[in-house]
Amino acid sequence: MGATGAARKLASAAALGGGGLSVLGAGLYGVLVAEAKFARKVIGNATDAPPDATGWYGRGRPGPAIRIALLGDSSAAGYGVERVEDTPGAHLASSLAAQADRRVHLRSFAVVGAQSSALADQVDAALGTHPDLAVLLIGANDVTHTVLPSASVRYLAEGVRRLREAGVVVVVGTCPDLGTIRPIPPPLKQVAREWSRRLAAAQTITVVENGGRSVSLGDILGPEFDAAPAVLFGPDRFHPSADGYRQLASVLVPSCLAALDLLPDDEALPEPLRREGILPVAAAAVRAARTPGTEVDGTEVGGNQRGLRGRWVELRHRRRRPSTDAESPEEHEDHEVGLSVEDETA
Repeated sequence: MGATGAARKLASAAALGGGGLSVLGAGLYGVLVAEAKFARKVIGNATDAPPDATGWYGRGRPGPAIRIALLGDSSAAGYGVERVEDTPGAHLASSLAAQADRRVHLRSFAVVGAQSSALADQVDAALGTHPDLAVLLIGANDVTHTVLPSASVRYLAEGVRRLREAGVVVVVGTCPDLGTIRPIPPPLKQVAREWSRRLAAAQTITVVENGGRSVSLGDILGPEFDAAPAVLFGPDRFHPSADGYRQLASVLVPSCLAALDLLPDDEALPEPLRREGILPVAAAAVRAARTPGTEVDGTEVGGNQRGLRGRWVELRHRRRRPSTDAESPEEHEDHEVGLSVEDETA
């Protein structure tokens, strides 16, 4: 079975409640179990709580504020860094405030070690804050804990669906390419790469089908890890360092701006010279999983959302925005007045 067919079958199995194991086969799943045990033994389990990126960003900028909920696992929480300015949440909120010239309030619900099954509780908490945008980073722990991909995708689908039904725009950073992790040796590295890429493709299909847009993290840090592992790897050689989290956030910012309709008009349409265009969702998902920074979002062709090969999507390679130094979050929007996000949204 080709990669496109496998991704489509995995997403369909999740939607129908199937096991989805046959997509990769029981034999490969068994190898993954061995890989996961080895990886957890070598890397260890992340348990420390990173600095909380929750707070106000873009002090002095005009309103109305953009309210962001950050959900997911340690890659969203920023495991391994000591300063809040080094977390992906701080980088994301600071960059969005600078690019949009708006105040931003970010609230982090991400939990170190979370699997996709934890999204339900995180979504419950996030919906109570009435965010404009939800950013989700999830999937890596599902791979290393051998959660069946169809189950992972099903949890993600439910989370995206609930957020969209509440009027929240959703951007999902799909499962990273775990084949870039140094402590995992060949041939287990190749198994991890194949599994994580197929999960990322299935996540993309599911996210788009439920009204969100996906951004491939892929091997965004792979070349940097190979060239300078001491710079972009954290101490455990599994999680990114502070510079690594900056890279991760820089991939997400353009798609977050697009989701909020805050990009210039000249970036509205796909550009063929940038290998952008309209494709069936499964084909776009497989291509995106192999190319970090690729955004996939639903669209229409001739007034129809679907063609013979499924949902139509736009595949985009958004232009990166200029780098912004991350701020420290403020507890209140205005220290003199003492307004909190609850005061503003009440």
